[in-house]
Amino acid sequence: MSLRERQRRQVRADIQRAAFALFAESGFEDVTTEQIAAAAGVSASTYFRHVRSKEDLLLDPVREGGTGIAALLEERPASEPVDIALARAILTRSTTLGSEELEQWRAAFATAPHLLDRVALIAPDHRVRLVELAARRMGVDPATDSNPGLLVHLMLAAAEFGYLQWLRSAHNPAASLPVCVEAATVAVLADRWRTV
Repeated sequence: MSLRERQRRQVRADIQRAAFALFAESGFEDVTTEQIAAAAGVSASTYFRHVRSKEDLLLDPVREGGTGIAALLEERPASEPVDIALARAILTRSTTLGSEELEQWRAAFATAPHLLDRVALIAPDHRVRLVELAARRMGVDPATDSNPGLLVHLMLAAAEFGYLQWLRSAHNPAASLPVCVEAATVAVLADRWRTV
């Protein structure tokens, strides 16, 4: 990664942290972009070079999950069954962020519950990539065999359910993201084994 890219990411992270703190303190609707820029120590023009909208500050961490899950799935041992490998990749992704950072993001998100309907764990292009990876592990063609697609969509739906459950439980600090995601994916795995 180039120095310029590292600096760009650092500025974006600073803006995001400042926004999360302000949202949690004052509420999403009451915080202005000018306040976020000032709290992050950047100009308004710098803010707009890095951020399209306030909503993106809350939604982008979710949108970035797909790339991480695909990379983690590729790293899983080839001998591991595809459903277990996918569940473990999803769970590992849910544990990559620090708990303090996650809690700050969840507190910020709690002030914008209308955005919950816009949360999608995986973007369509990332879903396609995960189906390709699952099909490769299964040794089938995803164009003619629906099993890889069904497995990926089912597992992602479970993970998304766990994710939303965690977001909605901001008042319950004991409900961690990994616990919620693991419970949802384990339920799918258990149900899959019962029906096979």
